[in-house]
Amino acid sequence: MTFARRSISLRYHIILLVFSFLMMYPVFWWIGASLKSNAEMPLPTIWPSKPMWENFYNGWTSFPSFTFTKFFANTLWLEFWCVLGAVLTTPLVAYGFARINFKLKGLMFALLLTTIMLPGQVTIVPQYIMYNKLEMVDSFLPLILPHFFGGGAFFVFLMVQFIRGIPRELDESAKIDGCSSFGIFLRIILPLIRPALVTVVVYTFLWSWDDFFGQLLYISSADNYTVSVALRVFIDSEYKVEWGQLLAVSLASVVPSILVFFVAQKHFVEGIATTGIKG
Repeated sequence: MTFARRSISLRYHIILLVFSFLMMYPVFWWIGASLKSNAEMPLPTIWPSKPMWENFYNGWTSFPSFTFTKFFANTLWLEFWCVLGAVLTTPLVAYGFARINFKLKGLMFALLLTTIMLPGQVTIVPQYIMYNKLEMVDSFLPLILPHFFGGGAFFVFLMVQFIRGIPRELDESAKIDGCSSFGIFLRIILPLIRPALVTVVVYTFLWSWDDFFGQLLYISSADNYTVSVALRVFIDSEYKVEWGQLLAVSLASVVPSILVFFVAQKHFVEGIATTGIKG
């Protein structure tokens, strides 16, 4: 019986390894291609015959006036304010919908949820016109300000579901002790929603980091370029594109996202799981 179980377990592990390799193959190719020359790029081999490690340095310093250090600094600065805005405002808005009774609460929450189904393309033109009239184009403000108004309907909904799973008896006990509504939020709710808050942080970071279209739309000067925009301009910077250098820098650009996910993985998974159970 033990032998049969081991045999089944071995087969499962082999199948998982095969499918894992198939899923990771594009990443392996990406790493190998970042070390190739343009001549070797069309070849089907994953690893180059002579790895060109200088692709990372040459790609990093490919711009005449800036290095990618500047673009990474711009992106991290943008991410800091986006995450800060979501962390500060999303729990407050969600707490209002989950715990405080006010007129038209149900209608306002329903309208909030309908914005999730609204295609982003519908709001592009009016938003751009608004920010242009406010003279905010070619700055980070159009990308940052929305995060200071609740962080987005999806995050508010996620947080509301999490807060609804917290027993109201805790609120009532705090009120008996003379705690105000804001005090309940700070001392009772906020410590208990940490897993959901980490989920908001991770999603906000990843989505803002990958928001190529928004950054391309609102940022035009090289001094404000983010990594995504700089990579796009990298292709147009000369007639002959050094694909190995481009892939090397793009490989470096995913490192922050991977680090953020693995650092916050425990709380991130807990926040998703408990939000799905509660409510």
